[in-house]
Amino acid sequence: MLLSTKRRRARAWIAAASLTAAASLTLAGCTSSGAPGGSDATTLVAYTGQAGDYQINFNPYSPSQIGGIGTIYESLFFVTNVNTNEYKPLLGTEYSWNDAGTELTVRLRDDVTWSDGEPFTADDVVFTFQMLLDTPSINNSGFDGTVEATGDHEVVFRFDYPAFVNDPAILGRTPIVPAHLWKDIDPTTNVIAEPVGTGPYTLGDFKAQAFTLSANPDYWGGEPAVKTVRYLSLSGNTAGADALAAGTIDWQTGPVPNIQKVSETYPGYSGVTIAANQITLITCSNADLGCVGPQTDPAVRRAIYAALNRDQLNSLAFQGTASEISPTLALPTTQTDWISSSIAEPIAPNSPDVAAATAELEAAGWTRGADGVYAKNGEPLAVTVEVVTGWTDYITAVDTMSQQLKEAGIELRVAQSSWNEWTDKQTKGNFQLSINSLGQGAVSDPYYLYDKYLNSAFTGPVGDVASQNVARFSNPEVDAALAVLKVTDRKDAAARQPQFDTIQAIITEDMPYIPVLTGGTSSQIHTDKFEGWPTQDDLYAFPAVWASPDNAEVFKALKPRGE
Repeated sequence: MLLSTKRRRARAWIAAASLTAAASLTLAGCTSSGAPGGSDATTLVAYTGQAGDYQINFNPYSPSQIGGIGTIYESLFFVTNVNTNEYKPLLGTEYSWNDAGTELTVRLRDDVTWSDGEPFTADDVVFTFQMLLDTPSINNSGFDGTVEATGDHEVVFRFDYPAFVNDPAILGRTPIVPAHLWKDIDPTTNVIAEPVGTGPYTLGDFKAQAFTLSANPDYWGGEPAVKTVRYLSLSGNTAGADALAAGTIDWQTGPVPNIQKVSETYPGYSGVTIAANQITLITCSNADLGCVGPQTDPAVRRAIYAALNRDQLNSLAFQGTASEISPTLALPTTQTDWISSSIAEPIAPNSPDVAAATAELEAAGWTRGADGVYAKNGEPLAVTVEVVTGWTDYITAVDTMSQQLKEAGIELRVAQSSWNEWTDKQTKGNFQLSINSLGQGAVSDPYYLYDKYLNSAFTGPVGDVASQNVARFSNPEVDAALAVLKVTDRKDAAARQPQFDTIQAIITEDMPYIPVLTGGTSSQIHTDKFEGWPTQDDLYAFPAVWASPDNAEVFKALKPRGE
């Protein structure tokens, strides 16, 4: 899927009908005094955008899991895509590749116990990765090697090919589970109501409207100063903003009124916005694979790119929280070193260039009609963009684009549909344009986005499901470059850059994903109550409350004020 479950949830609550603040806080178990029921200075109240009852499930490999990754279940290392820091040791203490990139050796901690008191050993790591191999439906990282315990606290992963690019997923995106309990569990169907992990928290109370995580006194890293994390279910964005105003939640991620002035609107809180994902107009681009419509012409895609007024879009649709985007789709924040020096325009213009747009169209044989709309071979340049009902920011964005593109002789029609219908159209290729954000990989490295969204292996003819490369993009030179990158050490910049140069030269010309803006993820944090939050100057983790395992690193770093 293009959006994670948590990202979808964060968007879905934007459209949820809101109750009054008093009713919302009563449902959440908050007192009329404005303090969360049963909370104190060491309790952090979190709102992820959950707008309905929680259904208990702490199976980290289930798509319906409601939490626990990072907080209850740990990976070998903490790996994040919000910075380029070295991996932070968790259950693993050090790792190394052999020169060929076919063996990855990981040394494990020898002082870790599961929350039920059993010792953690290499057998748990071997069990977890063998479970992925034996259960392809949960093997989302695509692990295809072997794993062997070479001691009580050492494991070796082996591959038939140089597998350097696999280490973020192996080391940082695979929650380790206890073999002594999970040997009797079906990871595809079992609901875990009593999770046992090695992490800094254990499950406390659970109710449909709220649940708590309790600090683990036996945690190998020391008991966290935040003793309780309380997750609430409210009724939507209005209730979340009301709870901020009342001081009854400590961390939420989502749009609020006056988002640029959080500290003024909500005294005691601060706002932090992180450039996270590339907002694009995804195109069904490939006529050879069955895509139909004017958008199959690269000149049309380049004309749309040139005609956008990004400053206006940012102001009207995103409250100024979005930022510049590169036509290479490399993030301008953390991936600038990978942007090819041969790209004449490494950052998309903020102002429209209508002359450039019309020049693109006319050079490709489009002729402007008396109605102001271009046409070719009797076909008007009219394209439909798909958007999910309730995604208010994206709806505002595409409505604004519709007006902007008229200046360039392009008619943009807007079609709203449910999430399920929108997803079905996109994955099967039954669309012309669709607005969405592109997801990042486990680390900040453009390879992972390119491989996911441009690799021919992850697409197919219209009608077949393509859950990743939904643009139906297929280019043998890009495939060849991706194949080289897959077997190249990520630290070998000299070997990797020529491959990025090739990919970027092609996609800036072809534009199967038309760059709009880099979307900002905005969070509101209770800085008067806790210190140690991520900041722009110290972005040690992604500060979105629903982002796992990053949120666990934040919980561990926070200290109640005055302690």
